[in-house]
Amino acid sequence: MSKYALAIALLLAPLASEAAEIFRSSEGWSVQGDPGSAVEVAAVDLMRKAEQAEAGRDRKAAIEAYRRIVKRHGPSQLSPKAQHKIGVLLERGGEFDPAYEAYSTYLAKYPDGLDFDSSVEAMFRIAQMFLNGQKRKIFGVPFSPSMTRAQEMFEGIIKRAPYSRQAPLAQFDIGQCLEKQGKNPEAIQAYQTVVSKYSGDGIADDAQYQFGYVLLKEAREGSYDRAASARAREAFEDFVNRYPESEKAPQARENIKLLQGGAVKGSLEIAKYYDKTKQFKAAVIYYNEVLKQQPGTADADYAKARIETLRTQVGEDALRAGPERTETGARAAARRKLQAKVDTASRPDYAGPPVVVPEERIVQKAPAPGRPQLRTAPGAMESLPAVEPPLPMLEKLPTEDLPKLPE
Repeated sequence: MSKYALAIALLLAPLASEAAEIFRSSEGWSVQGDPGSAVEVAAVDLMRKAEQAEAGRDRKAAIEAYRRIVKRHGPSQLSPKAQHKIGVLLERGGEFDPAYEAYSTYLAKYPDGLDFDSSVEAMFRIAQMFLNGQKRKIFGVPFSPSMTRAQEMFEGIIKRAPYSRQAPLAQFDIGQCLEKQGKNPEAIQAYQTVVSKYSGDGIADDAQYQFGYVLLKEAREGSYDRAASARAREAFEDFVNRYPESEKAPQARENIKLLQGGAVKGSLEIAKYYDKTKQFKAAVIYYNEVLKQQPGTADADYAKARIETLRTQVGEDALRAGPERTETGARAAARRKLQAKVDTASRPDYAGPPVVVPEERIVQKAPAPGRPQLRTAPGAMESLPAVEPPLPMLEKLPTEDLPKLPE
């Protein structure tokens, strides 16, 4: 034998000893290659039993057989298929949490497996079910929907399959989960990640729009932060510039118009807010802004009527803008104590009595005795009657001690 023929024989020798599992519809699974491979023979035997149980609708027995393949015969070429089948059967039986974990295990253990893409699709499908309100089961009992669990699932997809076609969609849905949890700043960050990291994907325009939409909600429902309105307008303007042909572009332009007029509308809303919280001095300031910005409108009429009502209720002095009253040490301590009570009562786990905030009363001090009477009205211009102060009265003057007048 030539040295070249010997080299080829040595290279092919290991391949001849490897076993391969082949599936035929008429015969099922069989081993080709080395029939003495104990691992493959045992794996094929378990695979047949699992498929028979599955065909007989014994899902529990089928899952157990597939798990035994993965656990006992990990090196087998059938292990990836068995792991994928575990996820399929669990999902089919409505056990979505364990099914997601089974698919996730497949991605971690077999990143080059034939069922990698279908496992990612299944994970994304299950995560969206939780996003849309699927109840999580604990010990077989369905509980309330969990946005936190849905968020974890989408994050798992990005971690296990960062370059899959579901990754941009998963990042967008993380923002949706955070938004439903009321975590608007975190949701904004998630949408910005879609735009910056997956700018070439079709979901990027939806993320840019949603970024502006969350800021719009913040501006309309938050604490009247005008900076949020400006950021929302900039986000929608950026959306229109980037995606002028998007189906959401007309709505984005309407939102920009709404936000451009939001400063005027915001003044009235802020005034009503301060009015409701009995901060009347601040309320009048913003009502006056409405009068300046929208003269002759219904909003201006409302603001004017409300200012007059407040003047009647609390008086002109209480509404006059100016420096606040100097706060004494005792007054500051009382304020801090009351604020601590309010903060405690605001906690979600507080179960005590409500905190009663005392209304501050303005006490009109009586004029000091001995001071002259003041004119209190423009018409009171007539002269005041002269009042001579009383002379000191003594029972007896001390004449003996007084000096004598010269004669």
